[in-house]
Amino acid sequence: MSLLWLGLCLLVSLAGTHILRRYALAHRVIDTPNARSSHTVPTPRGGGVAIVLSFLLALSLWHWQAGVDPDLFWALLPGGALIAAIGFWDDHRPLSAKLRFAFHLLAAAWAMWQLNGWPVLDFGFAVLPWGAAGALAGGLFIAWAINFYNFMDGIDGLAGMQAVFVAGAGGGLLWLLGSDAMPLWLLAAAAAGFLLLNWPPARIFMGDAGSGFLGYALAVLALHATRSGATAFWPWLILLAVFFTDATLTLLNRARQRIRVTDAHRTHAYQWASRRLGGHKPVTVAVLLINLFLLLPAALAAQAWPMTGPWLAVLSLLLLGWLAWRLGAGRPE
Repeated sequence: MSLLWLGLCLLVSLAGTHILRRYALAHRVIDTPNARSSHTVPTPRGGGVAIVLSFLLALSLWHWQAGVDPDLFWALLPGGALIAAIGFWDDHRPLSAKLRFAFHLLAAAWAMWQLNGWPVLDFGFAVLPWGAAGALAGGLFIAWAINFYNFMDGIDGLAGMQAVFVAGAGGGLLWLLGSDAMPLWLLAAAAAGFLLLNWPPARIFMGDAGSGFLGYALAVLALHATRSGATAFWPWLILLAVFFTDATLTLLNRARQRIRVTDAHRTHAYQWASRRLGGHKPVTVAVLLINLFLLLPAALAAQAWPMTGPWLAVLSLLLLGWLAWRLGAGRPE
């Protein structure tokens, strides 16, 4: 039965992506290349809406049939819809960065309220009760995830592939531990349906509605698994490490150089790599291989041996940070 639900979610997402592509072509919702673009061919955008609608529909139906933790369901549904709506608006009529971030903080606060905060942080060798500070840290983590996912949606296939990987692997981890994996696997299926048309060379782009929603949903799902005690936090940080390190290091490096961090650019490590390798597909495949053969084993080990979790997370972030630095993250063109 679960496989049927996942298959239907994927098919609805794929069909929705096709419909949105036709809509974008008919109404000239096109991403036209410019000096700051990583693509060279005008391409319709906004396909990420199919991820949002197919996932929220599938999640609602699954909740009606089998039940989802109400805290998680109500954190994902209104908050995710708000982030997608703001992203959709921004795709059609750009909003100021401050206004967008204000809505991101509002959605993050909603999620932390629904999840009842983040009362303790488990280091494996010690547990830190951090009360209100934990809720603040969780809210900032969600808000940053929304933004770093948007920043990393710059080449064909990368953001969609990462969503399939993180949601699929995270769901697998929960399944191994005897917890409910379906919300994560439904998100992976929805992202996979879109990815079929976004794989290099992309026939449609995700847009802010999709990328912001994926960042929000993955962060909320990770914090729920942590908050409920199903997993530690460190495996999630490891699974998200590629996006987290590239976006964070690029932002910090640009701020250090007194460059406006809200300005459009193409100085992320993955963008430098795509230019060096002459295309998007080699980078997307390389990130997939890093995920599968480095980060997935590290995440599993971090959960299996809790005392190693913080150290494996730090080592993963340092290694990927070094790689991003070598590739030129945040360096002026």
